[in-house]
Amino acid sequence: MPFLYEKIDTLREVGVSKELPKYIPENLNPNFELRPYQNNAFENFITYFESDKLCQKPTQTLFHMATGSGKTLIMAGLILYLYKHGYRNFLFFVNLSNIVQKTKENFLNNGSSKYLFSEEIIIDGEKVPIKEVTNFQCCDNNAINICFTTTQGLHSDMWGVKENALSIDDFVNQKIVLISDEAHHLNADTKKMSKDEEASCKSWEYTVHHIFNAHRDNVLLEFTATCDIKNPLIKAEYENKIVFDYPLYKFRLDRYSKEIKTLRSDLAVEDRALQALILSQYRYKVFQDYRQNVKPVVFFQSRLVKENAANMETIVNMVKTLSGEKIKNLFEQSTSEIIAKAHRYFLENGISYDEVATELKDDFSEEHCISANDNQDVENKQIMLNSLEDKTNPYRAVFAVDKLNEGWDVLNLFDIVRLYETRDGKNGVPGKTTMKEAQLIGRGARYCPFKITEEQEKYQRKYDNDIDNPLRICETLYYHCWNEPRYISELHTALREIGIDLDKTVTRNYVLKEEFKQDDLYKNGYVFANDRLLKSRNEVIGLLPSVRDKIFNVSIATGRSGEDVIMDDNSSLDNNPDTFTYKTTIGKIADINYAIVYKALCKYSIFKFNILKSYFP
Repeated sequence: MPFLYEKIDTLREVGVSKELPKYIPENLNPNFELRPYQNNAFENFITYFESDKLCQKPTQTLFHMATGSGKTLIMAGLILYLYKHGYRNFLFFVNLSNIVQKTKENFLNNGSSKYLFSEEIIIDGEKVPIKEVTNFQCCDNNAINICFTTTQGLHSDMWGVKENALSIDDFVNQKIVLISDEAHHLNADTKKMSKDEEASCKSWEYTVHHIFNAHRDNVLLEFTATCDIKNPLIKAEYENKIVFDYPLYKFRLDRYSKEIKTLRSDLAVEDRALQALILSQYRYKVFQDYRQNVKPVVFFQSRLVKENAANMETIVNMVKTLSGEKIKNLFEQSTSEIIAKAHRYFLENGISYDEVATELKDDFSEEHCISANDNQDVENKQIMLNSLEDKTNPYRAVFAVDKLNEGWDVLNLFDIVRLYETRDGKNGVPGKTTMKEAQLIGRGARYCPFKITEEQEKYQRKYDNDIDNPLRICETLYYHCWNEPRYISELHTALREIGIDLDKTVTRNYVLKEEFKQDDLYKNGYVFANDRLLKSRNEVIGLLPSVRDKIFNVSIATGRSGEDVIMDDNSSLDNNPDTFTYKTTIGKIADINYAIVYKALCKYSIFKFNILKSYFP
C-alpha cells in the first residue's frame, strides 16, 4: 500500500494538487524565506485536507522532516491556514520542557530573531492576535489561542483536577488543533504493544488520542525527524498519515545541511580541544575575509553530567595558559590536511603563533564559555543557548552532555569535540552512545546561511565541487574524536543509519611529465568553468507574432444532407457543397458565451495565472 505522501505526489504529477495560498507566506516572518520543499509540505497538507476522498475525520497527519529543515515554520504556516478555515484553539505539546520554552519564544516574542510570524497577522482584512492560554474555556474567537505544555503535563492535567488547567471539558464541544513536536515520543504504545500497555487506558498516547477523538473536526499535526517506519507496527499505523516525507538523506542531498567530516586524532583530549579552537578561529577569519558576520561556536561533549564541569574547568585553564610555543608544537605534530591549511593561512597573513594564542585566550576565555548542564540561572542560560547566532551573544564555546539531542537550534555550530575515549558497540554494531553521537552530529549539521554574490543560494552549500575554495571550511562541520578504528567504523555505520554518508571526496596527487611542464599550455593556460544561471524571462512582454497571429482552421458540421441514386451517373442537384468562411477571436467567443472559453481554459493547466506569470513576468 502506498504512503499518503506518495498518493499526493501522484496528484501533483497530474496537476490536481492544491497551491500555497498567498496569505501564508505573507503572514510569516519575511526573514525566513520558504524553501521549495517547505512549499511542497504546505501543498501536500492542503491537498489532503481539502480532499473529500482522501481526508479522514478527525484528521491526523505526520510530517517526517529532517532536523533543521524548518518544521516549526511549517507549524506556524499551518496555524495560519487552519485559522482561515475556522480553527481558533491550538494545543502544542512536546516531550521536553526546554522545547516548550523555546517554542513559546518563537511563537509569542515578536522581538526574538527567531519569531515566526510577520509583525502583524492580517487574514481576510482583519488583524489577528496570538494569545497564550492555559485552557480553552473562555477564548477569544478572533484570535489564535495557543496552549503550550509537555506531554507529561498534559497527561497529568487531563487525569487530575487542577484550577485553570486543561480538562476533558475543554475538548467536548469545540474543535481543536493538536500540534505534537518530536512526535516519536508519542508512539510508545504503537512501538511496544505489550498486553499491559494495551490494557492501560491512561498512557500518554491514549490521553492524546482521547482528546483527538473528542470532536469529529479535530486535527492532529505530528512532526518528527525520526519516524521508525521500518518497525512494522509503526508503518501499519502511519502509512496513511505521513503527509510529507523529507528525511535527512534528502535534506543533505539537496545541500541544505553542512558537509560533515570526522577529524580523528591520537592527541590527548586537551590537544584535541585546542585543535578545534584553532580550526574555529581559522573559520572565523575566513568569514571575516568575505565580510560575513558569523561567529563560529564549538560544542564540547562530555560523557556524563558529573564530568562536564571538570572538563570545562580543564579546558578553560588550558586556554588561560596557552602560549605561542604550544600552538607551534600542535601545528608541527598534526598530520591533518585541514589543520595544515589553517597553519598556512596564519603564516600567509602574517599572524604569529603568539598572536593566535592571544586571540584564543580572548575569544575562548571563561566569560565566553557556557555550561548547559548546571542548574544556575537556568532560564537565562536557556535564552542564551537559543540565541548563539545573535550579534550580542558573547559565547564561543558550549559544554554539555547531550544538549543537542532534541530541541536546540544552533546554526553557527561548526565543531563538536568528543571529550572521552570509550565505546559501547559490540561486533561492529553501534552502541547506544554511538547512536546518540550520530544524532548529535545530524542536529549540528544545520546549515549556517550566507552568500557572497547575489546569484548564490543563501541556504544551500555552494562549494561542494570547488575543492580549493577557502569558504568550504564555512560549510563543514567537524566532529573531533578519538582515532580508534572500531569506534570510527561504528560511528560511520550509525551515521549511515540516520541518513548521513560521510564525504567520499578523494584527493589524489598526479605526477606530470617534465616535458608537459615546459609547455605553454601548462605555464599560461586557463581553466574555464561554467556557472549555471537561471534564464530570466523579465524581458518577455507578450506572445511571439508566430503564435499570436497564427490562424487555426476548424471544420464545423453544417447539418446539411443530400440524396444520391446508386448507379446513376448524373450528379445529384443537392450535393453541391457550399463553403462559408467566418473569422473570430477568443474574445468574441467569450462575449457570446464566456462559459465556453472558461471551460476550454480549464482543460489546460498552462493557462493558470501562476504558470502564465512564470512565462511572462
